Amino acid sequence: MIQFEDIIKIPNPEKTKIKFNMKGGGDKYPAYEALLEDGDRWIAFNAHRTKKTSNDLDKAEYLVAMAQYKQYGKEYYLFGGIYKVKKIIPEVNHGRGYDLTPLNNGKEFRKRLILKFSKPIGQAYCQKYNNVMKNNKPEIYTILPESSLGGFIGYKNVKLTQPQLQEIIKNKATEWKRALSNVKGVYVITDVETGKLYIGAAYGKDGIWGRWKGYANIKNLTNGNKDFKKIKDLDENYIIKNFRYTILEIFDFKTNKEEVLEREEFWKEVLDTRKHGMNKN
Repeated sequence: MIQFEDIIKIPNPEKTKIKFNMKGGGDKYPAYEALLEDGDRWIAFNAHRTKKTSNDLDKAEYLVAMAQYKQYGKEYYLFGGIYKVKKIIPEVNHGRGYDLTPLNNGKEFRKRLILKFSKPIGQAYCQKYNNVMKNNKPEIYTILPESSLGGFIGYKNVKLTQPQLQEIIKNKATEWKRALSNVKGVYVITDVETGKLYIGAAYGKDGIWGRWKGYANIKNLTNGNKDFKKIKDLDENYIIKNFRYTILEIFDFKTNKEEVLEREEFWKEVLDTRKHGMNKN
């Protein structure tokens, strides 16, 4: 059994805390989603400060950030990096109270290393590192593979060429599959040669991932779209060379199909893709 301490070294364990991020924003946002996006929301999760001293970082010099990975179970967490902690003065309560600087320690394992804890974490979501190592004995459950594109870059930053989309789907790139499978959405396909747009919606059981799999099928590339088929029939490599895939909006799985389709219709009208783009209905 390989434990966390065996592969990642902490600069000063006595002055280090581990933060177990689960949900935020009134339980609306899963922490692992914020970690995968790897933007300001993830930092906000970890830099939050309250008056409850058992959950603050006031006496800590370093922070080990974790995000609960409930797909496997409550005792599983995804490693989110190690940070140098600096308390913001004047003190902030119930807000961002710390400046966090990422360290290189364990950087190659961020968003890839899944830990299994021997028992539930308990009520305190911010705990002393040494206590956790002693009482909860985190072991390495698995290390997720990387794609050549790197980890998932956040929904608002997705901009994939056709070959990149093929690589992600073919290799079932773990972070990308997890992120795209967990949301419904409205997306846009851009023909970079003509500038024309196609607006589509994903509302099935596998979310955007399930919808985009059809566009990555090298034997098809059209996902059943008759106009895309006409393009491919004229030039077999045109779609590969010129199509780009981007996300306009995402929705959780509680969102019904009708609402997603309403937003698809909205974007078709706003971008006028029936008249100037590639939408026919």
